[in-house]
Amino acid sequence: MNVLDDLVAAAVADAKEREAHVSLDQLKQRCLKQPEALDGLAALRGDGAVSVIAEVKRSSPSKGPIANIADPGALASQYEAGGASVISCLTQRYKFNGSLADFSAVRSAVDIPVLRKDFIVTPYQIHEARAYGADLVLLIVAALEQNALVSLVERVHSLGMTALVEAHSRLEALRALDAGAKVVGVNARDLTTLEVNMDNFAQIVDIIPERVVAVAESGVSSPSDVRDYAAEGADAVLIGEALVKSSSPRTAVAEMVAAGAHPALAKSRNRRVGKDF
Repeated sequence: MNVLDDLVAAAVADAKEREAHVSLDQLKQRCLKQPEALDGLAALRGDGAVSVIAEVKRSSPSKGPIANIADPGALASQYEAGGASVISCLTQRYKFNGSLADFSAVRSAVDIPVLRKDFIVTPYQIHEARAYGADLVLLIVAALEQNALVSLVERVHSLGMTALVEAHSRLEALRALDAGAKVVGVNARDLTTLEVNMDNFAQIVDIIPERVVAVAESGVSSPSDVRDYAAEGADAVLIGEALVKSSSPRTAVAEMVAAGAHPALAKSRNRRVGKDF
């Protein structure tokens, strides 16, 4: 069993435990009481600048404990004040020390779209995300067979949310597109080994059509990393560790946002030539 398999198995076990207390039918009823999901796709596409997805993240499998986040909602508010377009919140307990309680605190604290980041492989987890007010949901190509990926993308979209479909290779990116993804994330970290390759985005982005939002994930530690990803054609970047470890998360986000909005990047970001298929 590799790292990804281990994380997925833990997520499924936790979901089954929750389902024993709250059924899928009960979740569906809760979904009906939620306000309509915010437009995550529009938030990530932005106004020509690179959007920042700022992450609430306590721990990770590769680094262990990262930050002692006493108030996830307050942290998310700082991210929003700094100019983040979307807030990502880890809800995976195993290895990440996240929770749906963290997600609820974040959702209540901000007015911008919120992404549920977890190892989601079942319809129950998707309805659960919407029931808690999620606007976007992470789906990982490597964790799903193609038929399941297609079905889950469709379910996310049918509930009014946006699927951020994560790939780590050109083949996985093509699978994401074939599944109907409107947002494709390219992760610099291989979740089966936890190794990071910062060149991964540049090696994949050319096959992502302009109509699809391209998100660069992992490894962003400074504004220069944002500029590099922007120059390679990223529409958005997802940043976690560098923000939660900052003494001033609001300032750190603002610096990342400013880097992605630099006028010199406007022309270079038009280099993406993915076929519109």
